[in-house]
Amino acid sequence: MFENLTVFKTASAMARHAGQSQALIAQNVANANTPNYVGRQVAPFASLYAPSEGGTTQRATRGGHLNGSVEGQEWAKTEIRNGENPNQNTISLEAELLRSAEAKTDHDRALAIYKSALDVLRMAVRTN
Repeated sequence: MFENLTVFKTASAMARHAGQSQALIAQNVANANTPNYVGRQVAPFASLYAPSEGGTTQRATRGGHLNGSVEGQEWAKTEIRNGENPNQNTISLEAELLRSAEAKTDHDRALAIYKSALDVLRMAVRTN
């Protein structure tokens, strides 16, 4: 009954998104001195779950569904093309540090949402 609550799935997806974002940021920082390296980043979480023009988007609730997003998929990565630095690549350490702080904030927000929903659920099932 309680295993299919959307709030827990959304919080989990937010945390996974922040984790993948941190992984790409770490990869970008590690290659900051690599000539001709093109950095990558993950699209913002809100843009991935924005409804389409015609209303809500399709969502797969089981792996056997043909259309819609399936949980556990990897987020689409885009290249960073915001100018070149002296190393002839697209990595700016300052920008990566800001992205890292944003990813940490997003992850902390996801954990707070999960904890809050869990507290509400516990209060609902508590018997006195």
